[in-house]
Amino acid sequence: MSPHMTGRRLFAILFVFAATSLAWFTLGISLVERSGSSSERLDPEVSRLWGGPQAQQAPTVHWLETVVETESVVETAPDGQPRTRSRQQERQLRHPLPLASSQIDVELALEHRRKGLLWYDLYTVEFDGSYTVQLPADAARTIEVRFAFPSADAMYDGFEVRLGERAAEPVGELGDGVTLRLDAAAGEIVPIDIRYRSRGLDRWSYELTAAGVAQVQRFRLTATTDAAGIDFPAGGLSPTAKSPAGNGWRLDWRFDSLVTGKQIAIDLPNRLNPGPLAARITFFAPVSLLFFITVLVILGMVERRNLHPMHYFFLAAAFFAFHLLLAYLVDHLDIHAAFAVSAAVSLALVLSYLRLVAGNRFAFRRAGLAQLVYLVLFNYAFFFEGFTGLTVTVGAVITLFVLMQLTARVDWAELLGRPAATDGA
Repeated sequence: MSPHMTGRRLFAILFVFAATSLAWFTLGISLVERSGSSSERLDPEVSRLWGGPQAQQAPTVHWLETVVETESVVETAPDGQPRTRSRQQERQLRHPLPLASSQIDVELALEHRRKGLLWYDLYTVEFDGSYTVQLPADAARTIEVRFAFPSADAMYDGFEVRLGERAAEPVGELGDGVTLRLDAAAGEIVPIDIRYRSRGLDRWSYELTAAGVAQVQRFRLTATTDAAGIDFPAGGLSPTAKSPAGNGWRLDWRFDSLVTGKQIAIDLPNRLNPGPLAARITFFAPVSLLFFITVLVILGMVERRNLHPMHYFFLAAAFFAFHLLLAYLVDHLDIHAAFAVSAAVSLALVLSYLRLVAGNRFAFRRAGLAQLVYLVLFNYAFFFEGFTGLTVTVGAVITLFVLMQLTARVDWAELLGRPAATDGA
């Protein structure tokens, strides 16, 4: 090791840093492509197997009116002359009938499943909806209730729809949902009960209307989850009450009279996806190495134990080994275990090498501590979403303070291998 740090050595160290950064960029692109190709291939498979995101619409109710219309039809008589005759035709009109009340209970049970480099937020849902409609008081009517399935890819176990105490047979095909008809007396209040068990992906939502703005009366929806880290997507209705329930939450939406075009939505908690997380850590790697090299260069100059650029080449390779191992271990191990193994290997490479190059004191108390902070702690901050930037900022400020204190009285001209200027220079 040389007591001086020359310009050539600094340039060579910068070249090592740039070359390693290019290698990290290539590795990061590879991880992004692997994660993207996995997502494109696996997302449709998971949706077909388990079902996609479910958006349950409120049932729509109409009362039916049959009208007779008379129309003129022009026909050609046997003698070839045009002849006009009247023809009557029945036409059925549908008049919307608002729901008088809605009482809905939903239970969501989360189950994370991993496919390749990605975790999927799967859930089972038990839906129990009780509604009422009130017919006009002037005459008996035939009502038509339509209930749309929340997802065409899902399956529905224990599906049951009842109108009052009478079971009504579905009308038409089930591809667009269930349509039921029932004759009801004037002013009658008809209960509608809907129950099923199903499975979905990522998020569950309840739409008060298929489009536009809806008015709901005496509305209550209670959702119980077994997971704590739920979220509510932007643009949705926030719960009016929220309380802990076991490992999850009990969420209530209660409205006496509400006019809105928004929906109720619950986003189930995500697990850290190994592929995208490893890619973000890899793209951040040059920042970790820059801090590490800066600390070693300055400490080396202060203690007159400057490392050769080839030493920095091997140290950069040991840093790269961490990200290379992490990129491929996440295919086979839990992300935390993969991170721990990769960090242990990289630390062992650096410490065992610098112990021979500069001795135990420099290896363990200088380089080892710096690597623990800038490689391990900085990168582990990615596991805590939203705290990565703060962690790096605090680390940078502390590093700046320490280096400023250590070098405040340093003669940089002498350390950089140039003679100090005289008073008359």
